[in-house]
Amino acid sequence: MEMRESKIINQGLEDEMAMWGYRPCLWKMVLVGIGAVCSGGLLLLLLYWLPEWGVKTTCTHTSLRDARTLLLRSTDEFRQWFRAQVHVMLAPGKRPFDSVDLQSTAQLPNGDGECTLAAIHEERYGVFPHIQPVQIHYFTLHSTKYYWNDVMHNFEIYKGLEDVKVSCASIHCDHSAGLSKPLQDYRRLFFEENEIAVRVPSILKLLIKEVLNPFYIFQLFSVILWSAEDYYYYATAIVFMSVISIATSLYTIKKQYVMLHNMVAAHSIVRVSVCRGTKDVEQAMSTELVPGDVIVIPANGMILPCDAVLVHGTCIVNESMLTGECVPVTKTSLPNSGEDGASTYSMEEHKRHTLFCGTHVIQTRFYTGELVKAVVVRTGFSTEKGQLVRSILYPKPTDFKLYRDAYLFLLCLVGVAGIGFIYTIILSIMNQVPAKTIIIESLDIITITVPPALPAAMTAGIVYAQRRLKRVGIFCISPQRINMCGQLNLVCFDKTGTLTEDGLDLWGIQRVEDGSFSPPEVEAAKENLVDTPFVSCMATCHSLTKIEGELSGDPLDLKMFSATGWILEEATEEETALHNPIMPTVVRPPKHVLPETNQNIRLTQNLELSALSSYEIGIVRQFPFSSALQRMSVVVRRLGEKHMGAYLKGAPEVVVGLCKEETVPQSFTETLEAYTRQGFRVIALAHRQLESKLSWHKVQSLNRDLIETNMEFLGLIIMQNKLKEETAGVLEDLRQANIRTLMVTGDNMLTAISVARDCGMIRSHERVIIADAVPPKDIQPASVTWHYTENPAHNTNNHNQVVEIKLEEGGYEAQPAQLDQSYHFAMSGRAFAVITEHFPHLLQKLVLRATVFARMAPDQKTQLVEVLQSVDYTVGMCGDGANDCGALKRAHSGISLSELEASVASPFTSSTSNISCVPNLIREGRAALITSFCVFKFMALYSIIQYLSVTLLYSLLSNLGDFQFLFIDIAIILIIAFTMSLNPAWKELVCRRPPSSLISGPLLFSVLTQILTCMTFQVLAFLLVRQQSWYEIWTPLSDACNVSHAGLSYSLNGTSPHDHKNIRNYENTTLFYVSSFQYLAVAIIFSKGRPFRQPSYKNWPFMLSCVGLYIFLFLIMLRPVPAIDRFLEVL
Repeated sequence: MEMRESKIINQGLEDEMAMWGYRPCLWKMVLVGIGAVCSGGLLLLLLYWLPEWGVKTTCTHTSLRDARTLLLRSTDEFRQWFRAQVHVMLAPGKRPFDSVDLQSTAQLPNGDGECTLAAIHEERYGVFPHIQPVQIHYFTLHSTKYYWNDVMHNFEIYKGLEDVKVSCASIHCDHSAGLSKPLQDYRRLFFEENEIAVRVPSILKLLIKEVLNPFYIFQLFSVILWSAEDYYYYATAIVFMSVISIATSLYTIKKQYVMLHNMVAAHSIVRVSVCRGTKDVEQAMSTELVPGDVIVIPANGMILPCDAVLVHGTCIVNESMLTGECVPVTKTSLPNSGEDGASTYSMEEHKRHTLFCGTHVIQTRFYTGELVKAVVVRTGFSTEKGQLVRSILYPKPTDFKLYRDAYLFLLCLVGVAGIGFIYTIILSIMNQVPAKTIIIESLDIITITVPPALPAAMTAGIVYAQRRLKRVGIFCISPQRINMCGQLNLVCFDKTGTLTEDGLDLWGIQRVEDGSFSPPEVEAAKENLVDTPFVSCMATCHSLTKIEGELSGDPLDLKMFSATGWILEEATEEETALHNPIMPTVVRPPKHVLPETNQNIRLTQNLELSALSSYEIGIVRQFPFSSALQRMSVVVRRLGEKHMGAYLKGAPEVVVGLCKEETVPQSFTETLEAYTRQGFRVIALAHRQLESKLSWHKVQSLNRDLIETNMEFLGLIIMQNKLKEETAGVLEDLRQANIRTLMVTGDNMLTAISVARDCGMIRSHERVIIADAVPPKDIQPASVTWHYTENPAHNTNNHNQVVEIKLEEGGYEAQPAQLDQSYHFAMSGRAFAVITEHFPHLLQKLVLRATVFARMAPDQKTQLVEVLQSVDYTVGMCGDGANDCGALKRAHSGISLSELEASVASPFTSSTSNISCVPNLIREGRAALITSFCVFKFMALYSIIQYLSVTLLYSLLSNLGDFQFLFIDIAIILIIAFTMSLNPAWKELVCRRPPSSLISGPLLFSVLTQILTCMTFQVLAFLLVRQQSWYEIWTPLSDACNVSHAGLSYSLNGTSPHDHKNIRNYENTTLFYVSSFQYLAVAIIFSKGRPFRQPSYKNWPFMLSCVGLYIFLFLIMLRPVPAIDRFLEVL
């Protein structure tokens, strides 16, 4: 029944969830209330920890339409449960973009819009009194609202303008005038205020949430129990430790909330100019914006408070907050005609026209009399910035085998405690012990077996590792992931800015003359090249702009433009205002490089200027670089000429496809491969003269596809992208440590393969097989082809057949001799997409041997990480933040080399901009992981040793004393547990990884062996002391252990306050000393050093503690000190 009624929300997305509907049930609630009273509130706590049972025990199942409470479960491997309350609001329409007659509501009741909107939020009616309101059911989860849809019979999210599948042309026609005030108010009912509200919880709220943790509830239970036994000192010590732990935790959580709040709130609420109709512009707060509003972007720029699409003008934007790339990006207005205009608007596809929330518009360019306008697309948490903040506020739980095994181990300890619990009850009943004592002592055995200090001790190693990482410039926002770094067996690297330097150097140019390549030239700024289309293309085909007098833009564009030596001049605002069209950006060569024929003629100043101006080129229109198209182009006009021209640059294979075949040299493929094999980055240039009938205004509305066709191929620019000094050494270290490395880049395939060879990712004797895939076309099905990069033309079919057969048949371990093991697969983003969709059965097999992934889009990088995780790799991702955010967040350990705001999505951020941080992080992760194992085993043995001591003493109706517990738990256990975690990481990466599971043969064997050894010695000591000639069995009336001892006298009736619990007896003293030495012995045995941590003898606090405690114990045992004996209640 439940499964039939369940629905899926966010289908196909990261936060996909199944959902069931419930309504309150009175008789169930009464029963739960009675159970809560009878259990002293423990039942309510249990239902708080288990939302699934909390709903099922108080509600009955119903349809989603009638539900008042929803039970949701994530569909990922974590299967997390959530509960949400369904609310009802009243609105004039059912959906935000429905056509509703709101004309008569132009004046809101009482004329107070703000007050009325607040009332709507609370009461859900009253703003639109003339319209019969409809009821809308909704619920909120993780800062996202879901509304009921009667057609779909499911809840849905309203993200923004994209929901109505509007075309680009329609945005210009139907949405560029702005919204009326009533329509804005109506939409705000659904989208609420435009604010990414990170509420910083109060200390009290955080405290309650922290204290309700099962661990602290167990500690509270332990403290109450110990107080009932008059163990006040130890109870006080545990309370003191808990208070410190809670205070530290609250401080850390509060600090993170405040930091995130400050980051988000810095520019989240600003005043904006909003268009009302075609001409009316009014000032409003950014919180009032809704999808469909039209805002004016001021000339001096602003911080965007929403996601908006540009419909008029051009903006230069710094998107470092989102991408981690501080290079200014030029945003142009959305196309409104042709195929581009007819296409459905998508933020992903039209990102070059979209201004994202939180990004900084540096400056705008506009036409005289027209404003730079943008249509609001998304607001609040639906924006790109909002999604980033949500991912930080509601992260997925860390899935790590160590933690799962730790819980299983704790359950085993609880089972052992259960045995002791039953044993204590039976033994006490047989000895006719009072009922109160039976209850207290039987419960006490549980608190002994499950140590309350375990979580604090386990955290210590991670905290120390975090501090050591900070010292080497690696900052961590998710400390639990440090342990996961110790298990990394594969690391993906971005190329540009990560493996190689950020900047590119111009190696040379190779122009085309008369249909063939001329010899390569080193400089483009020669006098004889000034008037060539090639240099003109280099000087104009870019998106550079001047910001505060300095050229700014993409590093590649900057390098290319500076190589020409030309000068860029932009019109000022005052000059723009004097002209109807926007004054174009002008580029010109410096005077000293003009041809001598012009420079030697001594003419008048006017003629000289005229000669100079003939080389000036105005950039009339830009078509910005698109990663999907892999090209950019500009329309230009040389001063004094009637014809306009178009220049194009981009990926060579793309540019060639847009050029006339006769202009492309026959040796193009061989020349390109020669450069890319050497690791050069190659860019192709092309030119075309446009028809004379094209006017400036026509050009502004032309589709780029009409411009970028029938081009003439001009030649190649060869850029050199040097490896960073540290790259090769680090990758060799990782290879020696048996950690696989991959390259995931947006660059050319052959360039990426060459860089992979240069840095040692692919070794010189290893071959590379390129996997290429073609999507289905007409009647042709999708297909995969294979070829070796070294000889793609020779004997291709044979190679294809061998590799394809093995892929179809399965495992790579069974490769035939003719295809040796020394090979790697490489594939492009296009091939990855086709194989993912049409050959999913091949994908997992391919990634097992693939090393280079080229031309990968940002979302494909994330998909690749997920595929690698699905074949049981523990994946690390290292990138510079630009376009890597999704992959950095999805990987088990994401390491960002950028310290900009985009890195907040990454668990780790390095202040050094090279990959030397990766082995450092893995070494510290391995050390922290081994430390966690050591501490866990030590704490488990500690609880078992104490459990054995207490169980043996219970047979005498005795126990350890209050101060004996205190000495063991504080002086021995806590000091040892916290100091044994201080071993630094080993200085080298070794080829084997630390174990990831506690439930493994060697680990269990070591623990069980120690348990048996300790048990044997305790039982032997317990039995041997009873065989001594001076031994006398203790009874309440005997004086066996109460005779004068060390100058002290005691009462003979055995009822003195020091001895009413039978603490001072021979067995107690014997087991106290034996167990104390066992704690220290176990600590030394389990404190593992090499090969993952420095040896324990280099951890001087640990060694000092162990030696000091050994000396102290030997002294008080062999040379008793009366004051200490009295304090510890030993003989």
